[in-house]
Amino acid sequence: MFTRFQGLFFCVVLLASAAAASVAAAQTFQTKAKQAIVMDFDSGSVLFQKNADELMAPASMAKLMTMEVVFNALKTGELSYDDTFSISEDAWRRGGSTSGGSTMFAKLNSDVRLEDLIRGVIVQSGNDAAIAIAQGMAGSEAGFAGLMNQRARRIGLKNSTFRTSTGLPDPEQKVTARDLAYLARHIIENYPEQYKIYAEPDFLWNKVRQRNRNPLLGKVEGADGLKTGFTEESGYGLVGSAMQDGKRIIIVLNGLDSIRTRSSEAVKLMRWAFRAFKPIDLFEKDEIVGEATLFGGAKSGVALKARGPLTIFVPVGFSDRLRAEIVFTGPIPAPVEEGVQVATLQVKIDGKVSQETPLYTAEAVGTGSITQRAIDSLQELILGMW
Repeated sequence: MFTRFQGLFFCVVLLASAAAASVAAAQTFQTKAKQAIVMDFDSGSVLFQKNADELMAPASMAKLMTMEVVFNALKTGELSYDDTFSISEDAWRRGGSTSGGSTMFAKLNSDVRLEDLIRGVIVQSGNDAAIAIAQGMAGSEAGFAGLMNQRARRIGLKNSTFRTSTGLPDPEQKVTARDLAYLARHIIENYPEQYKIYAEPDFLWNKVRQRNRNPLLGKVEGADGLKTGFTEESGYGLVGSAMQDGKRIIIVLNGLDSIRTRSSEAVKLMRWAFRAFKPIDLFEKDEIVGEATLFGGAKSGVALKARGPLTIFVPVGFSDRLRAEIVFTGPIPAPVEEGVQVATLQVKIDGKVSQETPLYTAEAVGTGSITQRAIDSLQELILGMW
């Protein structure tokens, strides 16, 4: 098995606390963005990160979460494209043409089909459309924010809090670049038909045609999403995705100082992500990657696997300086269910993390006998003293 690593050193690291798992990005790329992350779509592997877990204002990138709530309601049948929502005075004043922000130019007190409002949010970044959807679904924007946070936790966004459907400033509304990347991945994977809207170049409403603001569209081969954002607090940001030769990359940038800088940095980062890595296949789908230690379980360990085939992406010119480690916080308390993320495979360059791939339990393991738990407790006590 180890020969597959083609010169990589491989070991398992048991961490005493989650804090010990903090990582620094390998210095294989430089960006002006304050926060950034690059993710491989298929594996969820992080190929580059800069302050990816730092809380930041999302601006209009929060509308990705707004659309996730809507897409899920469409998928479950709670909503249909033909449902209509009214443009209230509040939506018109805070999100319409007089607001000075991004707008769909929807008319006051008009009833607009959900399908059109979706395009107003995605293509035009219309605050009026986002507020109308929020009020139509939950009665108020605050109520809708509750739905956003419920869905965020359910799909695994651990460190983000949403307060508005628009992304307009709120002191409590903070996200991380990592969460936005996972959100983009979730949308692409679970709502493929709706995701196609993100690639539409423009949208006409109320006799006003507006172009999609995504700077990757038309500049990077295969670019087809997702969302830009700007407020004074956040700076200029982007969540973007592109596919080339069957490989999809997701990037997140934020904290840039101008539209031009956002465009140039996004294009540069996306192009670099596609050309700077050589993929090496390590494990087939469902093949066991390693094992994590269990505490109080029917077995002493639980087998680990990636969500699909496990591929590492080796930065060009660094193949002789890599080390791979399975990292987890443990021992992990039993019982554990199958399919739970409990570890990551970290690929390091000169001790700095270049890539992280989530690893999941490949089996369910129940609680061990009283004797086994007593032995594990004694071992923990001895290790703790040591």
